[in-house]
Amino acid sequence: MTNPTEWKDRINPAVLGIQPSGIRRFFDLVAEMKGVISLGVGEPDFVTPWHIREACVFSLEKGYTMYTSNHGLLELREAIARNLDVSYGVSYNPRNEILITVGVSEGLDLAFRTILCPGDEVLIPEPSYVSYAPVTALAGAKPVFLKTSVENGFRISAEMVEKAITPRTKALILCNPNNPTGATIDRERLMEIAEVVRAHDLVFISDEIYGRLTYVGEHTCVPSLPGMRERTILLNGFSKSYAMTGWRIGYAAGNPDFISAMTKIHQYTMLCAPITAQVAAVEALRNGENGLNKMVAQYNRRRHLVKQAFQEMGLPCSEPRGAFYAFPDIRSTGLSSEDFAQLLLKEEKVAVVPGNAFGEQGEGFVRCSYSASVNDLTEAFKRMNSFVRRRVNKGKILSFSIGKNESNKEGICQTI
Repeated sequence: MTNPTEWKDRINPAVLGIQPSGIRRFFDLVAEMKGVISLGVGEPDFVTPWHIREACVFSLEKGYTMYTSNHGLLELREAIARNLDVSYGVSYNPRNEILITVGVSEGLDLAFRTILCPGDEVLIPEPSYVSYAPVTALAGAKPVFLKTSVENGFRISAEMVEKAITPRTKALILCNPNNPTGATIDRERLMEIAEVVRAHDLVFISDEIYGRLTYVGEHTCVPSLPGMRERTILLNGFSKSYAMTGWRIGYAAGNPDFISAMTKIHQYTMLCAPITAQVAAVEALRNGENGLNKMVAQYNRRRHLVKQAFQEMGLPCSEPRGAFYAFPDIRSTGLSSEDFAQLLLKEEKVAVVPGNAFGEQGEGFVRCSYSASVNDLTEAFKRMNSFVRRRVNKGKILSFSIGKNESNKEGICQTI
């Protein structure tokens, strides 16, 4: 009989070395408990707008159940090209410079496997989205972390990038606005970073999935910067802006060499994104602006609520300027990020993600998503305040209520 331990020896060591996602681990725990309010998974609480769902239903009624081109529907690629041109002044040929992917996650994997060789290094700001380092490792490359902190607003600088570059450095990846911190990088700072990237002939992988969820200032699309279009792989999608997480539709835009190589991998793995989801994405781009703006306005109101709530709990929290995450400092409780999240879930049934899930620089913090409903946020903060007060034995108990008046028409949570 074969010894079961022998099978592990046949697994790729790169896979064995990867830890399970800290986000999904807490998501699985929440699924097994009743009465939990989850501020963990970054998913809009809004349902995909009806006109987008209707476009999908109608496509099924018309019999759209076949494969598309590996690149994706030309109609969708043309709509994406128009949107990027109108929104950011950056022009792409929809025929050979845009690839439709199964979510931004696939686009990220394709980009890394396309440009990276064994021994290459990728510069990754930390705290970082949980996929960046594992996908780098799976491509045989080495993640090199740019360690940001609350003191620098969780933002990298051109100087940080310059100091981290070695002869093996191949690329820099940047999520702007940032997951998990909600930090944003303005155009002036991006210009400085781009100058370093150009000087060292690096590839810039720009994850802009939260670009439309920018509340302070304007979002800058990296390939729109001087000299950056040809060396940038732009990743974006529909999950966050249009509340389409389960549709799994993203895209990559870049020069024809990058996109052609990425398509080779895509056609042997995914083949193409689902046609009905692509049809829905076309509708989102054509007629979804009004719904998008309403959702963004709601997130912005919740953002102010979240920041105020953490301040009054005595948990310092940098202003989240984009995305829909807050990253409060929980060190005053004397708990590690992991213990804080586990005990909060056990004692108060509120789920947050421990900051160390996003790298060493996330220790001492937790990620809280304000993509939950106002009612859920209100109750979650009541419970969290009780938990924090027990730990630090100071501060007042907060009382929250849902109010509707002329200055609070949306029923935003207020402190009494």
